[in-house]
Amino acid sequence: MALDYAEAAREVLEAIGGSSNIVSAAHCATRLRLVIADDSKVDKAKLDDVVGAKGNFQAAGQLQVIFGTGTVDKVYDEFIKQSGVTAASKAEAKEASANQGNAFQRAIKVLSDVFVPIIPAIVASGMLMGIMGALSYMGSQGIIALDTTSVWWRIASLINACALGNLQILLGFSAATVFGGNPYLGASLGALLISSDFINAYSASTAIAEGTMVTLDVIPGIYSIDWVGYQGHVIPILVGVWILCFFEKRLHKVVPEMFDLFLTPLLSVSCRLHHDPLRRPHLCLA
Repeated sequence: MALDYAEAAREVLEAIGGSSNIVSAAHCATRLRLVIADDSKVDKAKLDDVVGAKGNFQAAGQLQVIFGTGTVDKVYDEFIKQSGVTAASKAEAKEASANQGNAFQRAIKVLSDVFVPIIPAIVASGMLMGIMGALSYMGSQGIIALDTTSVWWRIASLINACALGNLQILLGFSAATVFGGNPYLGASLGALLISSDFINAYSASTAIAEGTMVTLDVIPGIYSIDWVGYQGHVIPILVGVWILCFFEKRLHKVVPEMFDLFLTPLLSVSCRLHHDPLRRPHLCLA
Protein backbone atom coordinates (compact mmCIF):
# COMPACT_ATOMS: atom_id res chain seq x y z
CA MET A 1 0.00 0.00 0.00
CA ALA A 2 1.44 3.37 -1.04
CA LEU A 3 2.17 5.87 1.68
CA ASP A 4 -0.21 8.82 1.90
CA TYR A 5 2.36 11.64 1.73
CA ALA A 6 -0.23 14.36 2.33
CA GLU A 7 -1.45 12.60 5.47
CA ALA A 8 2.12 12.14 6.73
CA ALA A 9 2.81 15.86 6.23
CA ARG A 10 -0.48 16.80 7.94
CA GLU A 11 0.32 14.65 10.97
CA VAL A 12 3.82 16.11 11.30
CA LEU A 13 2.43 19.62 11.07
CA GLU A 14 -0.16 18.88 13.73
CA ALA A 15 2.39 17.22 16.04
CA ILE A 16 4.79 20.17 15.98
CA GLY A 17 2.16 22.78 16.84
CA GLY A 18 1.25 24.11 13.40
CA SER A 19 2.97 26.30 10.84
CA SER A 20 3.31 29.21 13.29
CA ASN A 21 5.82 27.13 15.26
CA ILE A 22 8.17 26.58 12.27
CA VAL A 23 11.27 28.73 11.82
CA SER A 24 12.71 26.80 8.88
CA ALA A 25 12.04 23.57 6.96
CA ALA A 26 14.46 21.54 4.83
CA HIS A 27 15.27 17.91 4.12
CA CYS A 28 18.26 15.70 3.43
CA ALA A 29 18.37 12.24 1.82
CA THR A 30 16.37 10.55 4.58
CA ARG A 31 15.10 13.14 7.08
CA LEU A 32 12.73 16.06 7.30
CA ARG A 33 14.71 18.81 9.08
CA LEU A 34 12.70 21.37 11.03
CA VAL A 35 13.85 24.32 13.11
CA ILE A 36 11.16 24.84 15.76
CA ALA A 37 10.35 28.16 17.45
CA ASP A 38 9.01 26.64 20.69
CA ASP A 39 9.98 23.03 21.48
CA SER A 40 7.39 22.84 24.28
CA LYS A 41 4.63 22.86 21.65
CA VAL A 42 5.92 19.67 20.00
CA ASP A 43 3.91 16.56 20.86
CA LYS A 44 6.53 13.79 20.77
CA ALA A 45 3.90 11.06 21.23
CA LYS A 46 2.01 12.20 18.11
CA LEU A 47 5.27 12.61 16.19
CA ASP A 48 6.20 9.01 16.98
CA ASP A 49 2.89 7.84 15.49
CA VAL A 50 3.10 9.81 12.22
CA VAL A 51 2.28 7.56 9.28
CA GLY A 52 5.45 6.44 7.46
CA ALA A 53 7.83 7.96 10.03
CA LYS A 54 10.66 5.72 11.21
CA GLY A 55 11.62 7.82 14.22
CA ASN A 56 12.67 11.32 15.18
CA PHE A 57 15.37 13.05 17.17
CA GLN A 58 16.78 16.50 17.87
CA ALA A 59 20.31 17.41 16.84
CA ALA A 60 22.14 20.66 16.12
CA GLY A 61 19.04 22.70 16.97
CA GLN A 62 16.87 20.82 14.45
CA LEU A 63 13.96 18.43 14.90
CA GLN A 64 14.66 15.63 12.41
CA VAL A 65 11.93 13.20 11.36
CA ILE A 66 13.13 10.09 9.53
CA PHE A 67 11.13 8.97 6.48
CA GLY A 68 13.78 7.31 4.33
CA THR A 69 15.22 7.74 0.85
CA GLY A 70 12.70 8.44 -1.88
CA THR A 71 9.95 9.19 0.64
CA VAL A 72 11.19 12.23 2.52
CA ASP A 73 11.27 14.50 -0.55
CA LYS A 74 7.59 13.73 -1.33
CA VAL A 75 6.53 14.26 2.29
CA TYR A 76 8.55 17.48 2.30
CA ASP A 77 6.76 18.79 -0.81
CA GLU A 78 3.40 18.14 0.85
CA PHE A 79 4.63 19.66 4.09
CA ILE A 80 5.65 22.88 2.32
CA LYS A 81 2.24 23.09 0.60
CA GLN A 82 0.25 22.56 3.78
CA SER A 83 2.35 24.69 6.13
CA GLY A 84 2.86 27.61 3.76
CA VAL A 85 6.47 28.04 4.90
CA THR A 86 9.23 28.82 2.42
CA ALA A 87 11.44 25.91 1.43
CA ALA A 88 15.00 26.22 2.75
CA SER A 89 18.29 24.55 1.89
CA LYS A 90 20.14 22.47 4.49
CA ALA A 91 22.62 25.33 4.90
CA GLU A 92 19.81 27.81 5.54
CA ALA A 93 18.19 25.46 8.05
CA LYS A 94 21.53 25.04 9.77
CA GLU A 95 21.96 28.82 9.93
CA ALA A 96 18.46 29.21 11.38
CA SER A 97 19.13 26.55 14.01
CA ALA A 98 22.34 28.36 15.00
CA ASN A 99 20.23 31.31 16.17
CA GLN A 100 18.17 29.12 18.52
CA GLY A 101 18.96 28.97 22.23
CA ASN A 102 20.70 31.42 24.54
CA ALA A 103 24.11 33.00 23.99
CA PHE A 104 25.94 30.27 25.91
CA GLN A 105 24.27 27.49 23.88
CA ARG A 106 25.08 29.26 20.62
CA ALA A 107 28.71 29.71 21.68
CA ILE A 108 29.01 26.02 22.54
CA LYS A 109 27.48 25.09 19.18
CA VAL A 110 29.98 27.31 17.32
CA LEU A 111 32.90 25.69 19.17
CA SER A 112 31.45 22.26 18.40
CA ASP A 113 31.11 23.11 14.70
CA VAL A 114 34.74 24.27 14.63
CA PHE A 115 36.32 21.37 16.52
CA VAL A 116 34.26 18.32 15.49
CA PRO A 117 35.57 18.16 11.87
CA ILE A 118 39.21 18.14 13.01
CA ILE A 119 38.79 15.61 15.85
CA PRO A 120 39.88 12.62 13.68
CA ALA A 121 43.18 14.31 12.86
CA ILE A 122 43.80 15.22 16.52
CA VAL A 123 42.85 11.73 17.73
CA ALA A 124 45.13 10.03 15.18
CA SER A 125 48.04 12.30 16.06
CA GLY A 126 47.45 11.99 19.82
CA MET A 127 47.16 8.19 19.77
CA LEU A 128 50.33 7.83 17.71
CA MET A 129 52.10 10.21 20.09
CA GLY A 130 51.00 8.09 23.07
CA ILE A 131 52.13 4.84 21.42
CA MET A 132 55.52 6.33 20.55
CA GLY A 133 55.88 7.71 24.07
CA ALA A 134 55.25 4.25 25.52
CA LEU A 135 57.73 2.66 23.10
CA SER A 136 60.35 5.29 23.93
CA TYR A 137 59.94 4.61 27.64
CA MET A 138 60.25 0.85 27.16
CA GLY A 139 63.31 1.42 24.99
CA SER A 140 64.96 3.65 27.60
CA GLN A 141 64.31 1.01 30.29
CA GLY A 142 65.78 -1.77 28.17
CA ILE A 143 62.47 -3.60 27.93
CA ILE A 144 62.61 -3.57 24.14
CA ALA A 145 65.32 -2.86 21.58
CA LEU A 146 64.36 0.41 19.92
CA ASP A 147 66.26 2.17 17.14
CA THR A 148 65.08 5.79 17.17
CA THR A 149 67.37 6.62 14.23
CA SER A 150 65.58 4.29 11.82
CA VAL A 151 63.66 5.73 8.89
CA TRP A 152 60.38 4.19 10.12
CA TRP A 153 60.68 5.80 13.55
CA ARG A 154 61.45 9.17 11.98
CA ILE A 155 58.48 8.91 9.62
CA ALA A 156 56.20 8.00 12.56
CA SER A 157 57.58 10.99 14.53
CA LEU A 158 56.82 13.25 11.59
CA ILE A 159 53.23 11.96 11.35
CA ASN A 160 52.54 12.16 15.07
CA ALA A 161 53.62 15.79 15.25
CA CYS A 162 51.79 16.90 12.10
CA ALA A 163 48.21 17.56 13.28
CA LEU A 164 49.06 19.02 16.69
CA GLY A 165 52.04 20.96 15.36
CA ASN A 166 49.85 22.55 12.70
CA LEU A 167 46.68 22.80 14.80
CA GLN A 168 46.28 26.53 14.07
CA ILE A 169 46.06 25.83 10.33
CA LEU A 170 43.36 23.18 10.85
CA LEU A 171 41.46 25.47 13.23
CA GLY A 172 41.81 28.41 10.85
CA PHE A 173 40.28 26.44 7.98
CA SER A 174 37.46 25.00 10.11
CA ALA A 175 36.66 28.29 11.87
CA ALA A 176 36.50 30.25 8.61
CA THR A 177 34.04 27.67 7.25
CA VAL A 178 31.84 28.09 10.35
CA PHE A 179 32.09 31.90 10.39
CA GLY A 180 31.18 32.15 6.70
CA GLY A 181 34.54 33.27 5.33
CA ASN A 182 37.05 31.84 2.87
CA PRO A 183 38.51 28.73 4.58
CA TYR A 184 41.82 29.11 2.73
CA LEU A 185 42.27 32.59 4.17
CA GLY A 186 41.58 31.07 7.58
CA ALA A 187 44.21 28.39 6.97
CA SER A 188 46.67 31.05 5.80
CA LEU A 189 46.08 33.00 8.99
CA GLY A 190 46.76 29.85 11.02
CA ALA A 191 50.02 29.34 9.12
CA LEU A 192 50.96 32.96 9.82
CA LEU A 193 50.51 32.50 13.59
CA ILE A 194 52.99 29.61 13.67
CA SER A 195 55.38 31.02 11.08
CA SER A 196 59.01 30.00 11.50
CA ASP A 197 59.86 33.71 11.46
CA PHE A 198 58.53 33.87 15.04
CA ILE A 199 60.28 32.43 18.07
CA ASN A 200 58.51 29.14 18.79
CA ALA A 201 56.13 29.54 21.75
CA TYR A 202 57.53 26.37 23.32
CA SER A 203 61.02 27.94 23.27
CA ALA A 204 59.96 31.36 24.57
CA SER A 205 61.00 30.72 28.18
CA THR A 206 64.44 29.55 27.01
CA ALA A 207 64.81 32.64 24.82
CA ILE A 208 63.93 34.89 27.77
CA ALA A 209 66.39 33.08 30.07
CA GLU A 210 69.16 33.31 27.46
CA GLY A 211 68.38 36.93 26.61
CA THR A 212 67.63 36.12 22.97
CA MET A 213 63.96 37.12 23.00
CA VAL A 214 63.14 39.42 20.08
CA THR A 215 61.07 42.44 21.14
CA LEU A 216 59.76 44.97 18.63
CA ASP A 217 58.78 48.52 19.53
CA VAL A 218 55.34 49.57 18.33
CA ILE A 219 55.48 52.88 20.21
CA PRO A 220 59.13 53.29 21.33
CA GLY A 221 59.48 53.34 25.10
CA ILE A 222 55.76 52.75 25.69
CA TYR A 223 54.42 49.72 23.85
CA SER A 224 56.25 46.71 22.44
CA ILE A 225 55.47 43.13 21.44
CA ASP A 226 57.42 39.92 21.83
CA TRP A 227 58.05 38.26 18.47
CA VAL A 228 56.63 34.90 19.56
CA GLY A 229 54.40 32.45 17.68
CA TYR A 230 51.12 30.97 18.87
CA GLN A 231 52.00 27.26 18.94
CA GLY A 232 49.65 25.43 21.30
CA HIS A 233 47.12 28.30 21.47
CA VAL A 234 43.47 28.00 20.46
CA ILE A 235 41.75 31.29 21.36
CA PRO A 236 43.97 33.61 19.22
CA ILE A 237 43.22 31.78 15.96
CA LEU A 238 39.47 31.63 16.68
CA VAL A 239 39.29 35.34 17.47
CA GLY A 240 41.57 36.19 14.55
CA VAL A 241 39.50 34.22 12.03
CA TRP A 242 36.28 35.79 13.36
CA ILE A 243 37.77 39.26 12.76
CA LEU A 244 38.99 38.16 9.32
CA CYS A 245 35.53 36.87 8.32
CA PHE A 246 33.81 39.93 9.77
CA PHE A 247 35.71 42.21 7.40
CA GLU A 248 35.73 39.79 4.46
CA LYS A 249 31.93 39.45 4.33
CA ARG A 250 31.45 43.21 4.47
CA LEU A 251 34.14 43.92 1.90
CA HIS A 252 32.45 41.54 -0.57
CA LYS A 253 29.44 43.87 -0.48
CA VAL A 254 31.31 47.11 -1.18
CA VAL A 255 34.36 46.19 -3.29
CA PRO A 256 33.65 46.32 -7.08
CA GLU A 257 33.36 42.86 -8.60
CA MET A 258 36.35 43.32 -10.92
CA PHE A 259 38.63 43.99 -7.90
CA ASP A 260 36.95 41.63 -5.43
CA LEU A 261 39.09 38.56 -6.15
CA PHE A 262 42.40 40.10 -5.08
CA LEU A 263 41.46 43.25 -3.13
CA THR A 264 39.05 41.68 -0.60
CA PRO A 265 41.48 38.98 0.64
CA LEU A 266 44.27 41.55 0.91
CA LEU A 267 42.16 44.03 2.88
CA SER A 268 40.62 41.27 5.04
CA VAL A 269 44.01 39.98 6.15
CA SER A 270 45.30 43.53 6.66
CA CYS A 271 42.27 44.41 8.80
CA ARG A 272 42.79 41.25 10.84
CA LEU A 273 46.44 42.13 11.53
CA HIS A 274 45.61 45.70 12.54
CA HIS A 275 42.78 44.64 14.88
CA ASP A 276 44.57 41.83 16.71
CA PRO A 277 43.71 42.12 20.43
CA LEU A 278 45.76 39.06 21.38
CA ARG A 279 49.31 40.05 20.57
CA ARG A 280 51.69 39.59 23.48
CA PRO A 281 52.32 43.19 24.62
CA HIS A 282 54.34 44.48 27.50
CA LEU A 283 55.12 47.96 28.78
CA CYS A 284 58.64 49.24 28.23
CA LEU A 285 59.28 51.13 31.46
CA ALA A 286 62.96 51.79 30.95
